[in-house]
Amino acid sequence: MVDTSLYAAFLLAAFVLCVTPGPDMMFIVAMGGRGGPTAGVMAAFGVACAMFVHAVAAAMGLSALFAALPTLYHVLRWAGVSYLLYLAVKAFRDRSLPGEESGHVGPGHRRAFWQGALINLLNPKVILFNIAFLPQFVNPELGHVPGQFMFLGTTFVVMGFCVDGSIGLLSGKLAGLLSRSRRVARGLNVFSGTVFTGLAVRLAAAPK
Repeated sequence: MVDTSLYAAFLLAAFVLCVTPGPDMMFIVAMGGRGGPTAGVMAAFGVACAMFVHAVAAAMGLSALFAALPTLYHVLRWAGVSYLLYLAVKAFRDRSLPGEESGHVGPGHRRAFWQGALINLLNPKVILFNIAFLPQFVNPELGHVPGQFMFLGTTFVVMGFCVDGSIGLLSGKLAGLLSRSRRVARGLNVFSGTVFTGLAVRLAAAPK
């Protein structure tokens, strides 16, 4: 279904992209720091599911349609900025120990999942990334172009989740070791709020 030589190059490029720190990774670290290991992994899973949605959109040609609609780009961008600032305010105001806000374990972890998914879905730069990145490794001569898009996108999602999930787990465990006092816990919340604010500023300032 895919060109094997192109796929080998894709695996290398995708791995480099996955291990390079970026907005999603910083968000997952912050979520792991606030909610513990499971929250970090669930945030990574949410990001992975959103990336899969982007891959489906690219396979269906919806990403190219998005690129032709600058108004939609800006609507998504400012929605993402607003949501990140909302998370930042919550983090700055939080006085609980890591994991306490998810005292009802299920809802807390589900919240981490949905926050990770929304942050990724509301970032139009991710959609534009799929337009620029995936087509480079698709060989139209082999046919089944949507299938090639899906195969490449799924590979990228799985690889990204393995890397991000591990980082979310480690950041949560490290936070658990450090958060033996309210002061340290407060510092972790401030760190998370700062990360969310920085991501919001980065997204707001990003050119089309």
